[in-house]
Amino acid sequence: MNRLQGLGVWLLEAIRVFRTKTKASVYALLAGVLVTPILGYGIAVADETGHGTATGAKALDPLKVAASVQAFYDQTQDVSAQFRQMYVHRLYNRTERSHGQVVFKKPGKMRWDYGQPNGKIIVADGQRVRIFEPGQEGEPDQVLEQRMSAHQLPQAMAFLMGTGRLENDFNFRLLDAGEAGFPSGHILELRPKEPTPHYVRVLFYVDSRPAVRGLVRRLIVIDADGNRNRFDFDKLRFNSGVTDQPFAWRPPAGTRRVEM
Repeated sequence: MNRLQGLGVWLLEAIRVFRTKTKASVYALLAGVLVTPILGYGIAVADETGHGTATGAKALDPLKVAASVQAFYDQTQDVSAQFRQMYVHRLYNRTERSHGQVVFKKPGKMRWDYGQPNGKIIVADGQRVRIFEPGQEGEPDQVLEQRMSAHQLPQAMAFLMGTGRLENDFNFRLLDAGEAGFPSGHILELRPKEPTPHYVRVLFYVDSRPAVRGLVRRLIVIDADGNRNRFDFDKLRFNSGVTDQPFAWRPPAGTRRVEM
Protein backbone atom coordinates (compact mmCIF):
# COMPACT_ATOMS: atom_id res chain seq x y z
CA MET A 1 0.00 0.00 0.00
CA ASN A 2 1.50 3.35 -1.01
CA ARG A 3 1.33 6.54 1.08
CA LEU A 4 -1.63 7.98 -0.89
CA GLN A 5 -3.69 4.81 -0.47
CA GLY A 6 -2.79 4.70 3.21
CA LEU A 7 -4.02 8.24 3.67
CA GLY A 8 -7.30 7.32 1.97
CA VAL A 9 -7.82 4.33 4.31
CA TRP A 10 -7.03 6.50 7.34
CA LEU A 11 -9.58 9.10 6.27
CA LEU A 12 -12.29 6.50 5.69
CA GLU A 13 -11.72 5.08 9.17
CA ALA A 14 -11.80 8.55 10.71
CA ILE A 15 -15.10 9.27 8.96
CA ARG A 16 -16.53 5.93 10.13
CA VAL A 17 -15.78 6.78 13.76
CA PHE A 18 -17.06 10.34 13.30
CA ARG A 19 -20.29 9.02 11.82
CA THR A 20 -21.25 7.26 15.05
CA LYS A 21 -21.24 10.62 16.80
CA THR A 22 -22.87 12.79 14.15
CA LYS A 23 -25.90 12.87 11.91
CA ALA A 24 -25.85 11.02 8.58
CA SER A 25 -26.24 14.24 6.61
CA VAL A 26 -23.04 15.63 8.14
CA TYR A 27 -21.25 12.37 7.47
CA ALA A 28 -22.27 12.44 3.82
CA LEU A 29 -20.99 15.99 3.45
CA LEU A 30 -17.63 15.21 5.04
CA ALA A 31 -17.27 12.01 3.04
CA GLY A 32 -17.85 13.91 -0.19
CA VAL A 33 -15.31 16.58 0.72
CA LEU A 34 -12.55 14.42 2.18
CA VAL A 35 -12.63 11.18 0.23
CA THR A 36 -13.24 12.30 -3.34
CA PRO A 37 -9.76 13.79 -3.92
CA ILE A 38 -8.10 10.70 -2.48
CA LEU A 39 -10.04 7.90 -4.15
CA GLY A 40 -10.48 9.54 -7.54
CA TYR A 41 -12.24 7.28 -10.03
CA GLY A 42 -14.55 4.51 -8.86
CA ILE A 43 -14.46 0.87 -9.96
CA ALA A 44 -17.40 -1.20 -11.13
CA VAL A 45 -18.85 -4.11 -9.18
CA ALA A 46 -21.39 -6.22 -11.08
CA ASP A 47 -24.93 -6.46 -9.70
CA GLU A 48 -27.99 -8.45 -10.76
CA THR A 49 -29.11 -5.88 -13.33
CA GLY A 50 -26.03 -6.32 -15.45
CA HIS A 51 -25.02 -2.75 -14.54
CA GLY A 52 -22.03 -2.28 -12.30
CA THR A 53 -22.38 -0.60 -8.94
CA ALA A 54 -20.47 2.67 -8.82
CA THR A 55 -17.97 2.63 -5.96
CA GLY A 56 -15.26 4.94 -4.72
CA ALA A 57 -16.12 8.63 -5.01
CA LYS A 58 -19.28 8.04 -7.02
CA ALA A 59 -20.74 5.71 -4.36
CA LEU A 60 -20.95 8.65 -1.96
CA ASP A 61 -23.39 10.59 -4.15
CA PRO A 62 -26.78 8.77 -4.37
CA LEU A 63 -28.48 11.11 -1.91
CA LYS A 64 -27.17 14.10 -3.85
CA VAL A 65 -28.47 12.68 -7.15
CA ALA A 66 -31.87 11.92 -5.59
CA ALA A 67 -31.99 15.47 -4.23
CA SER A 68 -31.28 16.87 -7.70
CA VAL A 69 -34.24 14.91 -9.11
CA GLN A 70 -36.53 16.09 -6.34
CA ALA A 71 -35.39 19.69 -6.75
CA PHE A 72 -35.89 19.64 -10.53
CA TYR A 73 -39.46 18.36 -10.31
CA ASP A 74 -40.33 20.51 -7.31
CA GLN A 75 -40.10 23.43 -9.74
CA THR A 76 -42.60 21.95 -12.20
CA GLN A 77 -46.38 22.08 -12.09
CA ASP A 78 -46.90 20.06 -15.26
CA VAL A 79 -44.80 17.88 -17.58
CA SER A 80 -45.65 16.79 -21.13
CA ALA A 81 -43.59 14.38 -23.23
CA GLN A 82 -43.49 11.75 -25.90
CA PHE A 83 -42.71 8.30 -24.53
CA ARG A 84 -41.50 4.95 -25.74
CA GLN A 85 -42.35 1.95 -23.58
CA MET A 86 -40.80 -1.51 -23.56
CA TYR A 87 -42.32 -4.15 -21.29
CA VAL A 88 -40.32 -7.36 -20.86
CA HIS A 89 -42.19 -10.43 -19.57
CA ARG A 90 -39.47 -12.49 -17.96
CA LEU A 91 -41.48 -15.73 -17.57
CA TYR A 92 -42.62 -15.82 -21.21
CA ASN A 93 -39.47 -14.21 -22.60
CA ARG A 94 -41.67 -11.77 -24.50
CA THR A 95 -41.19 -8.06 -25.19
CA GLU A 96 -43.98 -5.58 -25.91
CA ARG A 97 -43.23 -2.14 -27.38
CA SER A 98 -45.49 0.87 -27.57
CA HIS A 99 -45.35 4.65 -27.78
CA GLY A 100 -47.47 7.74 -27.31
CA GLN A 101 -47.96 10.99 -25.43
CA VAL A 102 -48.02 11.53 -21.66
CA VAL A 103 -48.86 14.50 -19.45
CA PHE A 104 -48.51 14.91 -15.67
CA LYS A 105 -50.02 17.65 -13.53
CA LYS A 106 -49.76 18.27 -9.82
CA PRO A 107 -51.27 17.13 -7.63
CA GLY A 108 -51.82 13.50 -8.61
CA LYS A 109 -52.89 13.74 -12.25
CA MET A 110 -51.55 11.93 -15.31
CA ARG A 111 -52.72 10.81 -18.74
CA TRP A 112 -51.12 8.35 -21.17
CA ASP A 113 -52.41 8.24 -24.76
CA TYR A 114 -50.97 5.26 -26.62
CA GLY A 115 -50.43 5.37 -30.37
CA GLN A 116 -51.93 2.90 -32.80
CA PRO A 117 -52.38 0.00 -33.06
CA ASN A 118 -52.53 -0.01 -29.25
CA GLY A 119 -54.94 2.89 -28.67
CA LYS A 120 -54.93 2.42 -24.88
CA ILE A 121 -55.61 5.40 -22.58
CA ILE A 122 -54.60 5.61 -18.90
CA VAL A 123 -56.00 8.51 -16.88
CA ALA A 124 -55.50 9.35 -13.20
CA ASP A 125 -57.54 12.23 -11.75
CA GLY A 126 -55.95 12.29 -8.30
CA GLN A 127 -58.28 9.68 -6.81
CA ARG A 128 -58.72 6.84 -9.30
CA VAL A 129 -57.03 5.38 -12.35
CA ARG A 130 -59.00 4.47 -15.49
CA ILE A 131 -57.41 2.14 -18.05
CA PHE A 132 -59.22 2.08 -21.39
CA GLU A 133 -58.65 -0.88 -23.70
CA PRO A 134 -60.20 -0.69 -27.19
CA GLY A 135 -62.15 -3.79 -28.15
CA GLN A 136 -60.77 -6.13 -30.81
CA GLU A 137 -62.51 -8.39 -33.33
CA GLY A 138 -66.01 -7.21 -32.47
CA GLU A 139 -65.47 -7.20 -28.70
CA PRO A 140 -66.71 -4.13 -26.77
CA ASP A 141 -64.33 -1.53 -25.44
CA GLN A 142 -63.37 -2.02 -21.80
CA VAL A 143 -62.30 0.31 -19.00
CA LEU A 144 -60.73 -0.89 -15.76
CA GLU A 145 -61.08 1.38 -12.73
CA GLN A 146 -59.03 1.18 -9.53
CA ARG A 147 -57.66 3.30 -6.71
CA MET A 148 -54.40 5.10 -7.50
CA SER A 149 -52.65 3.28 -4.66
CA ALA A 150 -53.40 -0.02 -6.40
CA HIS A 151 -51.67 0.85 -9.71
CA GLN A 152 -47.96 0.62 -10.48
CA LEU A 153 -47.46 3.84 -12.46
CA PRO A 154 -48.78 6.40 -9.93
CA GLN A 155 -46.66 4.76 -7.24
CA ALA A 156 -43.43 4.67 -9.26
CA MET A 157 -43.95 8.16 -10.72
CA ALA A 158 -45.22 9.99 -7.65
CA PHE A 159 -42.29 12.42 -7.94
CA LEU A 160 -43.73 13.60 -11.29
CA MET A 161 -47.21 14.04 -9.84
CA GLY A 162 -46.29 15.84 -6.64
CA THR A 163 -47.67 13.08 -4.40
CA GLY A 164 -44.46 11.77 -2.84
CA ARG A 165 -40.97 12.66 -1.64
CA LEU A 166 -38.14 10.46 -2.84
CA GLU A 167 -36.13 10.66 0.39
CA ASN A 168 -39.17 9.61 2.42
CA ASP A 169 -40.10 6.63 0.28
CA PHE A 170 -36.85 5.11 -1.02
CA ASN A 171 -33.31 4.02 -0.28
CA PHE A 172 -30.77 4.84 -3.00
CA ARG A 173 -27.58 3.66 -4.64
CA LEU A 174 -25.78 4.52 -7.88
CA LEU A 175 -25.12 2.04 -10.70
CA ASP A 176 -22.37 2.39 -13.28
CA ALA A 177 -23.73 4.80 -15.90
CA GLY A 178 -20.72 4.43 -18.17
CA GLU A 179 -21.12 0.67 -18.39
CA ALA A 180 -24.80 1.16 -19.27
CA GLY A 181 -24.05 3.64 -22.06
CA PHE A 182 -25.41 6.71 -20.28
CA PRO A 183 -22.39 9.03 -20.09
CA SER A 184 -24.39 12.25 -19.67
CA GLY A 185 -25.67 11.39 -16.22
CA HIS A 186 -26.26 8.94 -13.41
CA ILE A 187 -28.28 5.76 -12.94
CA LEU A 188 -30.02 5.95 -9.59
CA GLU A 189 -31.51 2.78 -8.15
CA LEU A 190 -34.45 3.27 -5.77
CA ARG A 191 -35.68 0.55 -3.42
CA PRO A 192 -38.88 1.21 -1.45
CA LYS A 193 -38.47 1.58 2.30
CA GLU A 194 -41.85 -0.10 2.78
CA PRO A 195 -42.62 -3.27 0.76
CA THR A 196 -45.04 -2.78 -2.12
CA PRO A 197 -46.62 -5.36 -4.44
CA HIS A 198 -46.03 -3.09 -7.44
CA TYR A 199 -42.23 -3.26 -7.73
CA VAL A 200 -39.04 -4.17 -5.91
CA ARG A 201 -36.96 -1.37 -7.39
CA VAL A 202 -36.96 1.51 -9.84
CA LEU A 203 -34.10 2.86 -11.95
CA PHE A 204 -33.84 6.55 -12.85
CA TYR A 205 -31.54 7.62 -15.69
CA VAL A 206 -30.79 11.12 -14.44
CA ASP A 207 -29.27 13.89 -16.58
CA SER A 208 -26.34 15.63 -14.87
CA ARG A 209 -25.73 18.47 -17.33
CA PRO A 210 -26.06 21.86 -15.57
CA ALA A 211 -29.01 23.15 -17.62
CA VAL A 212 -31.13 20.04 -16.93
CA ARG A 213 -29.58 18.56 -13.80
CA GLY A 214 -32.05 16.18 -12.17
CA LEU A 215 -34.13 15.51 -15.30
CA VAL A 216 -35.17 11.83 -15.59
CA ARG A 217 -34.62 10.69 -19.17
CA ARG A 218 -35.50 7.04 -18.64
CA LEU A 219 -37.35 5.14 -15.94
CA ILE A 220 -37.39 1.35 -15.43
CA VAL A 221 -39.77 -0.36 -13.03
CA ILE A 222 -38.81 -3.91 -11.97
CA ASP A 223 -41.28 -6.14 -10.14
CA ALA A 224 -40.78 -9.19 -7.93
CA ASP A 225 -41.08 -11.56 -10.91
CA GLY A 226 -38.29 -9.79 -12.78
CA ASN A 227 -40.58 -8.13 -15.32
CA ARG A 228 -39.17 -4.80 -16.54
CA ASN A 229 -41.33 -1.83 -17.54
CA ARG A 230 -39.14 0.75 -19.27
CA PHE A 231 -40.12 4.29 -20.30
CA ASP A 232 -37.97 6.64 -22.37
CA PHE A 233 -39.07 10.29 -22.44
CA ASP A 234 -38.43 12.72 -25.29
CA LYS A 235 -39.52 16.23 -26.33
CA LEU A 236 -40.29 17.18 -22.76
CA ARG A 237 -42.11 20.42 -21.92
CA PHE A 238 -42.49 21.91 -18.46
CA ASN A 239 -44.95 24.37 -16.92
CA SER A 240 -46.88 24.83 -20.16
CA GLY A 241 -50.17 25.60 -18.42
CA VAL A 242 -51.88 22.21 -18.76
CA THR A 243 -55.55 22.46 -17.73
CA ASP A 244 -57.58 19.85 -15.82
CA GLN A 245 -59.60 18.98 -18.91
CA PRO A 246 -57.41 16.05 -20.14
CA PHE A 247 -57.86 14.30 -16.78
CA ALA A 248 -61.66 14.57 -16.83
CA TRP A 249 -61.79 11.94 -19.60
CA ARG A 250 -64.76 9.58 -19.67
CA PRO A 251 -65.04 6.34 -21.68
CA PRO A 252 -67.20 6.17 -24.82
CA ALA A 253 -70.81 5.06 -24.52
CA GLY A 254 -71.19 1.29 -24.46
CA THR A 255 -67.81 0.67 -22.87
CA ARG A 256 -67.77 -2.24 -20.43
CA ARG A 257 -66.66 -1.16 -16.93
CA VAL A 258 -64.62 -3.36 -14.62
CA GLU A 259 -63.94 -2.35 -11.00
CA MET A 260 -60.68 -3.63 -9.53
